[in-house]
Amino acid sequence: MPIVKWDPLRNIAALQDRINKAFDETFRDGDPPENSVSICAWRPAVDIYETENGIIIKAELPGVRKEDISVEVKDNILTLKGERIPDKEIIQEKYFRRERCFGSFHRAFTMQDIINPDKIKAGFKDGVLEVEIPKPEAEKPKQIKVNIE
Repeated sequence: MPIVKWDPLRNIAALQDRINKAFDETFRDGDPPENSVSICAWRPAVDIYETENGIIIKAELPGVRKEDISVEVKDNILTLKGERIPDKEIIQEKYFRRERCFGSFHRAFTMQDIINPDKIKAGFKDGVLEVEIPKPEAEKPKQIKVNIE
C-alpha cells in the first residue's frame, strides 16, 4: 500500500522561512543574525515506511503534549494536527536566543489504497508519534494448504 509521494506544496514552509529570514536581515535594527530572536514556522519531521502488516508514520513532536495532537482520516487523507505551546512564564524580552519553533502544525498524507479508520493505531512516546495503518485485507497474502494425493 504505497503512499502518493508527490506533494506540490511540500516546500512552501521552507520558502516562507527563507523569505522571513531575508526580511528580518534587511529590516532589523543592526543586530547580527546570531543575536536575534528567531521567528519560524514549525513543520515536524516525518518518516513513512512500509512493513509486512502496513504503513508506519513516525512524526517527531518534542515538547508537544499528547492532548494537543490529533490524527484524522477523511476521504483517504490521513491528517496530523497539533500545537507546541511556548513557555508562558518567560517573556520575550528575557530571551538571549530563541531557536525552537512553536505554534500549530498540520501535515496531510494521501493514501493510495482505501484505509479503514477503525483499524488505525496511534501511540505517543518520548516525543514521537507513531501511527500504524494496516494493509487492506485484499493485499495480505493468503496461505492455502494444498493436499497432495
